[in-house]
Amino acid sequence: MLAEIKALLARSEATLLEDAIGVVALMVILVGGLHLPGLV
Repeated sequence: MLAEIKALLARSEATLLEDAIGVVALMVILVGGLHLPGLV
């Protein structure tokens, strides 16, 4: 079981990095959108 998870992570390392960057970008957009009404 653990070996399968390690193999899966090794195969999809680039995809996981792209997904993490996407999550960070969405969080920045969300926080910016929530703070935008306070600036106007």
